[in-house]
Amino acid sequence: MQFAPVAINGTLGLPVNFTPRDIKDGVATLVHGTGVPIADTRISMQSTRTTAGRRKVSVKVAVPIVQDVIVNGISRPTVVRTGYADLSFGFDETSSTVEREHVMLLLANWFSSPYGAAMITNLDSLY
Repeated sequence: MQFAPVAINGTLGLPVNFTPRDIKDGVATLVHGTGVPIADTRISMQSTRTTAGRRKVSVKVAVPIVQDVIVNGISRPTVVRTGYADLSFGFDETSSTVEREHVMLLLANWFSSPYGAAMITNLDSLY
Protein backbone atom coordinates (compact mmCIF):
# COMPACT_ATOMS: atom_id res chain seq x y z
CA MET A 1 0.00 0.00 0.00
CA GLN A 2 1.27 3.48 -0.85
CA PHE A 3 2.22 5.63 2.15
CA ALA A 4 0.01 8.70 1.66
CA PRO A 5 -1.93 11.38 3.58
CA VAL A 6 -5.19 10.23 5.18
CA ALA A 7 -8.13 11.88 6.95
CA ILE A 8 -9.64 10.00 9.90
CA ASN A 9 -12.80 11.07 11.69
CA GLY A 10 -12.11 12.26 15.21
CA THR A 11 -14.27 13.94 17.82
CA LEU A 12 -17.80 14.70 16.57
CA GLY A 13 -16.96 13.01 13.27
CA LEU A 14 -14.68 15.87 12.23
CA PRO A 15 -11.78 14.80 10.01
CA VAL A 16 -8.25 14.83 11.39
CA ASN A 17 -5.68 15.05 8.61
CA PHE A 18 -2.54 12.95 8.93
CA THR A 19 0.51 13.25 6.69
CA PRO A 20 3.39 10.79 6.31
CA ARG A 21 6.38 11.67 8.50
CA ASP A 22 8.78 8.83 7.75
CA ILE A 23 9.42 5.12 7.59
CA LYS A 24 12.23 4.05 9.89
CA ASP A 25 13.22 0.46 10.72
CA GLY A 26 9.98 -0.76 9.11
CA VAL A 27 7.75 1.53 11.20
CA ALA A 28 5.67 4.02 9.22
CA THR A 29 4.60 7.18 11.07
CA LEU A 30 1.80 9.58 10.20
CA VAL A 31 1.35 12.88 12.05
CA HIS A 32 -1.36 15.44 12.55
CA GLY A 33 0.82 18.53 12.70
CA THR A 34 0.08 21.48 14.94
CA GLY A 35 3.06 23.64 14.09
CA VAL A 36 4.73 22.56 17.34
CA PRO A 37 6.33 19.12 16.74
CA ILE A 38 6.05 17.94 20.37
CA ALA A 39 2.27 18.49 20.10
CA ASP A 40 1.83 16.36 16.95
CA THR A 41 -0.60 13.45 17.20
CA ARG A 42 1.21 10.37 15.88
CA ILE A 43 0.03 7.10 14.41
CA SER A 44 2.70 4.48 13.78
CA MET A 45 2.20 1.19 11.97
CA GLN A 46 4.28 -1.90 11.36
CA SER A 47 3.70 -5.23 9.67
CA THR A 48 6.12 -8.04 10.53
CA ARG A 49 6.41 -11.80 10.58
CA THR A 50 6.98 -13.54 13.93
CA THR A 51 9.51 -16.33 14.45
CA ALA A 52 6.52 -18.72 14.46
CA GLY A 53 5.63 -17.52 10.95
CA ARG A 54 2.54 -15.52 11.94
CA ARG A 55 1.79 -12.10 10.55
CA LYS A 56 1.76 -9.36 13.17
CA VAL A 57 0.31 -5.91 12.55
CA SER A 58 0.95 -3.26 15.20
CA VAL A 59 -0.65 0.16 15.37
CA LYS A 60 0.23 2.77 17.99
CA VAL A 61 -1.35 6.17 18.62
CA ALA A 62 0.03 8.97 20.77
CA VAL A 63 -2.00 12.13 21.45
CA PRO A 64 0.03 14.65 23.48
CA ILE A 65 -1.57 17.50 25.41
CA VAL A 66 0.68 20.55 25.35
CA GLN A 67 0.51 23.73 27.42
CA ASP A 68 2.71 26.79 27.44
CA VAL A 69 4.81 26.84 30.62
CA ILE A 70 6.79 29.87 31.75
CA VAL A 71 10.29 29.07 33.00
CA ASN A 72 12.60 31.94 33.93
CA GLY A 73 10.23 34.35 32.20
CA ILE A 74 10.28 32.39 28.93
CA SER A 75 7.14 30.70 27.60
CA ARG A 76 7.67 27.31 26.00
CA PRO A 77 5.35 24.51 24.94
CA THR A 78 5.53 21.51 27.27
CA VAL A 79 3.86 18.09 27.09
CA VAL A 80 1.76 17.76 30.25
CA ARG A 81 0.23 14.35 29.47
CA THR A 82 -0.24 11.96 26.57
CA GLY A 83 -3.00 9.53 25.63
CA TYR A 84 -1.73 6.26 24.16
CA ALA A 85 -3.22 3.30 22.32
CA ASP A 86 -1.26 0.20 21.36
CA LEU A 87 -3.04 -2.38 19.22
CA SER A 88 -1.55 -5.63 18.00
CA PHE A 89 -3.11 -8.10 15.61
CA GLY A 90 -1.75 -11.58 14.92
CA PHE A 91 -2.78 -13.82 12.05
CA ASP A 92 -1.76 -17.24 10.85
CA GLU A 93 -0.33 -17.46 7.34
CA THR A 94 -3.41 -19.48 6.33
CA SER A 95 -5.91 -16.83 7.49
CA SER A 96 -8.19 -15.38 4.85
CA THR A 97 -8.93 -11.75 4.05
CA VAL A 98 -12.46 -12.26 5.41
CA GLU A 99 -11.14 -13.64 8.70
CA ARG A 100 -8.75 -10.71 9.15
CA GLU A 101 -11.46 -8.22 8.26
CA HIS A 102 -13.80 -9.90 10.77
CA VAL A 103 -11.28 -9.46 13.61
CA MET A 104 -10.67 -5.81 12.65
CA LEU A 105 -14.39 -4.98 12.42
CA LEU A 106 -15.20 -6.70 15.73
CA LEU A 107 -12.58 -4.58 17.46
CA ALA A 108 -13.60 -1.36 15.68
CA ASN A 109 -17.26 -1.95 16.60
CA TRP A 110 -16.33 -2.83 20.18
CA PHE A 111 -15.08 0.73 20.63
CA SER A 112 -18.57 1.98 19.67
CA SER A 113 -20.37 -0.45 21.98
CA PRO A 114 -21.60 0.64 25.42
CA TYR A 115 -18.87 -1.47 27.07
CA GLY A 116 -16.01 -0.20 24.93
CA ALA A 117 -17.14 3.41 25.09
CA ALA A 118 -17.64 3.35 28.89
CA MET A 119 -14.32 1.62 29.58
CA ILE A 120 -12.33 4.05 27.43
CA THR A 121 -14.10 7.40 27.69
CA ASN A 122 -15.33 7.07 31.30
CA LEU A 123 -12.54 4.76 32.54
CA ASP A 124 -15.28 2.43 33.85
CA SER A 125 -14.60 -1.14 34.89
CA LEU A 126 -16.77 -4.11 34.02
CA TYR A 127 -18.30 -5.85 37.03
